[in-house]
Amino acid sequence: MTRMFIRCFSFVAALAFAGNAYAIKVEEVKSPGGITAYLAQDRTNPIIAISFMFQGGSALDRTDKLGLSIMASGLLDEGAGDKDSFAFQSELEDRAISLRFSADRDAVRGGVTTTTQASGVAFDLLNQAMTKPRFDAEPVERVRRQMLVSLKAQQENPSRIASRTLGAALFGDHPYGRVDDGTPETVAALTVDDLRTWQKTRLTKDRLIVAAAGDITPKQLGAALDKIFAGLPAKSDVPFAVPEAKVSDTAREIKIDKPLPQTMILMAQPSIKRADPDWYTAQVLDYTFGSGSFASRLMDEVREKRGLAYSVGTSMQALASAGYMVGSAGTRSEQARQTLDIMRAEWAKIQKDGITEDELNDAKQYLTGAWPLRFSSTGSVAETLVAVQKDNLGLNYLDQRNDYINAVTLADAKRVAAKLYKPEALTVVLVGPELKPAPAVTAPSAPAKKRPERESKAHAN
Repeated sequence: MTRMFIRCFSFVAALAFAGNAYAIKVEEVKSPGGITAYLAQDRTNPIIAISFMFQGGSALDRTDKLGLSIMASGLLDEGAGDKDSFAFQSELEDRAISLRFSADRDAVRGGVTTTTQASGVAFDLLNQAMTKPRFDAEPVERVRRQMLVSLKAQQENPSRIASRTLGAALFGDHPYGRVDDGTPETVAALTVDDLRTWQKTRLTKDRLIVAAAGDITPKQLGAALDKIFAGLPAKSDVPFAVPEAKVSDTAREIKIDKPLPQTMILMAQPSIKRADPDWYTAQVLDYTFGSGSFASRLMDEVREKRGLAYSVGTSMQALASAGYMVGSAGTRSEQARQTLDIMRAEWAKIQKDGITEDELNDAKQYLTGAWPLRFSSTGSVAETLVAVQKDNLGLNYLDQRNDYINAVTLADAKRVAAKLYKPEALTVVLVGPELKPAPAVTAPSAPAKKRPERESKAHAN
């Protein structure tokens, strides 16, 4: 038997978890069977969370099988082994076990959260779900109906219409430009044989990344890993990476007429990927520009000063084979053109001038202060450690991340802003009624209100 290998690194942070501050000790564990995982052991409560991902998601679905990854991942816990859907779900509920699967463009994700007492049963059910899914007729048709109903509703949902249109415009024929939840035609045509082929070729050990947190020792985790992933194929002939994508940098505006009281605005441009050395500077800029809620420039200019939209913001999207930046807003249709013009003007302003020293310091303070909130539960710790491994950030990343943010200088911010923000490369999608010309964009007549302290989602990058 191969001896278990363990490396560790301590991450000390004040965490609002169970009312106490404590240190996260991250260990690298290699099971007797050769599966590597990150572990954050915490014996405070008898709870164990294991999160994992198989690289390669819905972008791998064939054009005539769109929706396969979404459908198959949604069926893994709908009966396995000798238990039909009702018996399988009843076992989970009776033992307070949370089992979850999902798929996105780059990965199939899963996880289990269980009490220590029920962990043996939980790990066995998780193994059966991945290695012996039943794909019985009743749950297959039930999930298919749910997907078809959702697809029909999306045909009239302005946000979904805008998102799909933007994806197709940005990526063209690349798999990222397709709809990962399929079309009514492809979903209706999926068969049980398709589901079984997907399970055998996508859930393989060569594309597995896994992490654990909670009341489990390295030795126990090693045994659990070999139990959970026993029976999975060692490798697959299906590549898990899609070709590198070229994000459109051609400025254009796409208008989709819908008789709606509001207009949905989506805009995007090429950006950087997660491995780029300027990633942390880009995070500081993005917080200041659009993702800091009331602390951001877009929220201040569009909502606070002019009352044009309730919600407006940006986000950095880092896929495995592409990076891009998205801006969004929803506004009354008669104000859509003015809102769009202001967003474009702010895009050009940050490109030209960068950000101020006060904005830099505010962003650093928030991004470093909010970092510990990423670890507010056992499950969130495990999920973060999966992301750390996926991005090859290293065992000591949790300890070093805030240093990377604090190292960003004003010169860095100006340099990266000039490179990153490209108003001349924006693809814009508007969904709503015909737009009217906007009045000239002017500064508000009244002084701007002082920004509130903070109201923002936490960054965990």
